[in-house]
Amino acid sequence: DQNKTKKKKTKAPPPPCPSSIATAYVLVRGVVLGILGVNPEDVTVGLLQPTYIAEAPALSAKCTIPLGKKNGCGIVELGSLEPTKLWDAIQSALNRLMGRCGNINMACSTMTKLEALERYGPSIFNASHKKLKDTDEVLVASLPGLMQCIPPAVPALSVPKIIVEVGNHTQSVLTSTAKKAEVVIKFHVEAAEEIAELAAVSEEAFDKDEAILTKSIRLPEGQTLHEEQEQIKAAAAAEAAAKKQKEEEAAAAAAAAAAASKKQEEEEEMVVNTMEVKGKIDYDKLVQVFGSKVLTDDLLQRLEAQTVGKGRVPCLHRFLRRNIFFSHRDLSTLLTQVEQGKPLYLYTGRGPSSAAMHLGHLVPFLFTQWLQQAFNCPLVIQMTDDEKFLFKGSYSDEKGDNLMDYKKLTMENARDIIACGFDYNKTFLFSDLDYVGRMYPNIVRIWKAVTTNTIQGIFGFDGSSNIGTVAFPAIQAAPSFATSFPTVLGTESTPEHADIPCLIPCAIDQDPYFRLTRDVAHKLVTKSHPLQGKPALIHSKFFPPLQGAQGKMSSSELSSAIFLTDTPEQIEEKITKYAFSGGQETKQMQQEHGADLDVDVSYQWLRFFLEDDDELEAIGQSYGSGQGDYWSTGAVKKKLISVLQVLVKEHQERRSKITDEAVLKWMQERCIL
Repeated sequence: DQNKTKKKKTKAPPPPCPSSIATAYVLVRGVVLGILGVNPEDVTVGLLQPTYIAEAPALSAKCTIPLGKKNGCGIVELGSLEPTKLWDAIQSALNRLMGRCGNINMACSTMTKLEALERYGPSIFNASHKKLKDTDEVLVASLPGLMQCIPPAVPALSVPKIIVEVGNHTQSVLTSTAKKAEVVIKFHVEAAEEIAELAAVSEEAFDKDEAILTKSIRLPEGQTLHEEQEQIKAAAAAEAAAKKQKEEEAAAAAAAAAAASKKQEEEEEMVVNTMEVKGKIDYDKLVQVFGSKVLTDDLLQRLEAQTVGKGRVPCLHRFLRRNIFFSHRDLSTLLTQVEQGKPLYLYTGRGPSSAAMHLGHLVPFLFTQWLQQAFNCPLVIQMTDDEKFLFKGSYSDEKGDNLMDYKKLTMENARDIIACGFDYNKTFLFSDLDYVGRMYPNIVRIWKAVTTNTIQGIFGFDGSSNIGTVAFPAIQAAPSFATSFPTVLGTESTPEHADIPCLIPCAIDQDPYFRLTRDVAHKLVTKSHPLQGKPALIHSKFFPPLQGAQGKMSSSELSSAIFLTDTPEQIEEKITKYAFSGGQETKQMQQEHGADLDVDVSYQWLRFFLEDDDELEAIGQSYGSGQGDYWSTGAVKKKLISVLQVLVKEHQERRSKITDEAVLKWMQERCIL
């Protein structure tokens, strides 16, 4: 048994290729390349797949024709070609050529592979011929004007019919991707058996057909496809041109409207006073009209030295770094006092007109909190519930007046103010309705020093104004003097404290109150006061409403503001829906011209609330140029939404821990110096 050798199983050779398949192969190969306008020298056709073996007795086969990438390497573009149109064109051409192949002999010649290569070039081969030796004999077939190639067998002179098989992935497939373009064509011949006469084979070589070795459409079916594509491209180009023209017209109209709007804004008179802010705000002009001074780099350096330089804060507040607080009165003189080691106190306030404060209300308190920490100084916060009643209060016979409603609003707003992070030991928060008696001596002095004509000239009061509104400016002026706080600032027990100067951070529309105060201040202090009693001021620009970067935000217009009670969803909706965009009308225009940052509300709000200067600069450069991560309005709005959602949520968490009892504790009269 050990001496027995195992017999090797011999594999039966595949059946020879039917002559009708050979004819069909030459025709199909020529038709595909001729329709698509492909130069045969630019492709290497795949080997013939003999599906006639597995599908016997059906006479079928499949071959792959690689055509490069995407649109292919011919005249007809594969990327926009519907497969069904290609199959129909191939089938139509085959049907038309059947008679020609039956009437015209297909020329065939034998020669070595090397001779064939030298005479006809590489275009006659397919992938299966790479293994042939140069001396191996090959058969070359020729159909004039259509194809010269090596068939898989001696072709038949005619075939009944060639059918292109389509319908699923195992049949004919057209592929057009960025990486690959090819035609896989499956066909079969309608012939029950091989009965056709074979083509004559000669040793005499036929001439090379130079006409088919060009990148050109060689069949009318291909010309039809190409013309259809050109028509579609022309229509698309016309549509694109019309769209572009429409966009340009829209852009021109938008530009004209913007120019008209800008002109209207420029022509609209700027109004800034304690009662009204409207028009396009020209801050340089406002400084000239009000007579204040611009914050200079030198002054900021001095301020930095006395705050950051003392180690109490890490850097100047972003409102100073970004010129949001931009103007002042007597800040230089005040800093001289600080540089000499002398004290100061801060004074700010709030008129409680609504239960919910908005982001615009938050701006002065955020800055005042920084000032308190930076200077390590006392702060008084006036809640003008009396003012709001005098200007906005109401009366009815059934309910009487609503004065106490404003007292309740004071309690609500006080919780928001305390949540800003002030130092309890250095902060006194008071309601005018409760504390005005302690300030009354100074209020009377101011009334005595100011004429009715002066009040009317500054505030525009007339005969219809109630006497309380005319008298109120003195009440807002009184906290500018340390003597209005005999216990809180210790002026009663320590008389020299009466000379402590006051710094008031406020929006510039509040300046008229304190111009009045400064005009009469010398009448309320001794000559030893370093500023002759005048309060120093530092002014902020206005926080713009959502609808446009002019004027200031209003509590009465809910869609113009983000309130400190808003949910994350409300913040997202308001910014997305209402925030005015400085971006362009179209993506193309935005990427070409960028956004107008000066009028874009989302970017302007980021200037107020995004702490990181480098990040803000990167956003501005990207959005202003229309390039990069923040090229679009949507991206900038998304960033703003995330910043505000965090800011408001953290504020709400701090506020929720502040009880009415805690508020009353902050409002208790006590020494904070």
